[in-house]
Amino acid sequence: MIRFAGESRAKTFLIATEEGLIHRLKKENPEKAFYSAGPARICRNMKMTGLEDVVQSLLRNQFQIDVPEPVAAKARRALESMLAYA
Repeated sequence: MIRFAGESRAKTFLIATEEGLIHRLKKENPEKAFYSAGPARICRNMKMTGLEDVVQSLLRNQFQIDVPEPVAAKARRALESMLAYA
């Protein structure tokens, strides 16, 4: 999203993600307008996870999350639909 917004000639974007990303988009692209698709979404767990936590998790193969296939299928369709617009 960051790269797409920076490279796009569009000046207005509707963003449907965590508010921290919207803040970054606005900061890195002050000449463009970013609007949230709904009320601010804050992921408290995401705010507690740092880069070192991610590195250690990957190195140790920890914290695997299993998502039931019906849920994964719906999420996959949503992501594919979003990426189709890119």
